Amino acid sequence: MTNSPAKLRDSGTVAASARIQAAITDTRSGTELSAGTIRALIDDFVAGHTADHQMAAWLATVACRGLSPDETFALTDAYVQGGERLRFPRGGRVVVDKHSTGGVADTVSLVVVPVVAACGVAVVKMSGGGLGFAGGTLDKLASIKGLRLDLGPAEVHEMIDRVGMCITGQNASLAPGDGATYALRDITATVESIPLIAASIMSKKVAVGADGLVLDVKTGPGALIPDVDRAIELAETMIGLAGRFGLRCRVVVTDMSEPLGSLVGNALEVREAIALLNGASVSRLSEVCRTVARLMLQSADPNLTGEAAEIAVTQALTSGAAFRHLREWVKAQGGDVRMVDEPDRLPSALHRTTVTARRSGWVHEVDPRRVGMAAVHTGAGRLTHNAELDYGAGVELLRRVGDRVDAGDPVAVLHAATENPKHAVRLLADAFTVGEEPCAPAPVIHRVLANTGRD
Repeated sequence: MTNSPAKLRDSGTVAASARIQAAITDTRSGTELSAGTIRALIDDFVAGHTADHQMAAWLATVACRGLSPDETFALTDAYVQGGERLRFPRGGRVVVDKHSTGGVADTVSLVVVPVVAACGVAVVKMSGGGLGFAGGTLDKLASIKGLRLDLGPAEVHEMIDRVGMCITGQNASLAPGDGATYALRDITATVESIPLIAASIMSKKVAVGADGLVLDVKTGPGALIPDVDRAIELAETMIGLAGRFGLRCRVVVTDMSEPLGSLVGNALEVREAIALLNGASVSRLSEVCRTVARLMLQSADPNLTGEAAEIAVTQALTSGAAFRHLREWVKAQGGDVRMVDEPDRLPSALHRTTVTARRSGWVHEVDPRRVGMAAVHTGAGRLTHNAELDYGAGVELLRRVGDRVDAGDPVAVLHAATENPKHAVRLLADAFTVGEEPCAPAPVIHRVLANTGRD
């Protein structure tokens, strides 16, 4: 969406302009906005009555000053009420949802959604594109030729009936206000605000009408919320919102002190997800996938023990049922299933550039932000609004924290359309810190929180 000043003059929406200017002033001074005012701000923007720069100013003010719990709830509700809300029959099939706050090589959704569906629990997931250095589920899936990611409510119901899972993006029907501001946040340095993150995520979750929800809140240098205490604050904020909407919710706080998986980029991460669904293991990524899948099953059935849920997850993976669900879903949503059966058909970059260790020792750090930005500079992410993505671009990590290396050993490979992209190479080389003493990676699971929602 681009709401230009000329368009606004033509539409004569003076009231909307006055309203958002007053809101900017009130938020800056700490005056709480009413639910009606917040709803009007979002409706004005979606209708094209408010300019991008005006909404960006209010979002920036929120990022600096924050919102009260009531304002955060009102913003979430404004996003939800501005569009349709899916309704699944009560007493019918249990539906759960999952969302991550985003990180580098966070391929969890591509694995756990088919795993949980294979366990007999329906999954509806509304996702977004990448934000900053963190990749987005929709951008990853868009690397599969023909795959439709803009389903309307009736089509979502159809996917649940046909294959027991659905992943879709936002459209004019579902949480349109969040869709409009989400894109603006990506390019205005307003991504890391707890109220804005919470309202964005929870509006999508409420809009899809699920019975239960699992949220994966990342913390550490590669997370939108690096500080663990603030990550827990975000988790508690979203649990509180879930309770006010009557939604049963579990939150797992996970570590993003290094990239979660070994592949960073859109088609590259689809490849890694397919590999995991076919029995491969990537230590930290696999652990988070199993934990989230288990919590999703327990969210669907609060009486299910952790042990029973773990057994079900293992069976879905080892039997091939989870992979078959991914394959059936891709086909049902119009994607080229040959790209799932033969991942080499997925987009790939023209050039590979190897990055080597600068000294001998043990890898102490793989800075996820530098890795993420290296991937962005290859074309895997966006530096400007609506920039075209290179779906085959990204980063392949060959060494992780705790690994022994010698000077000159390959530690990573850049996948790019150009040979030796210097800025991306420098970022990736700087991401690796090698020390003299052995070290171990941080635990990947920090904490699990939950509410009882409708129960």
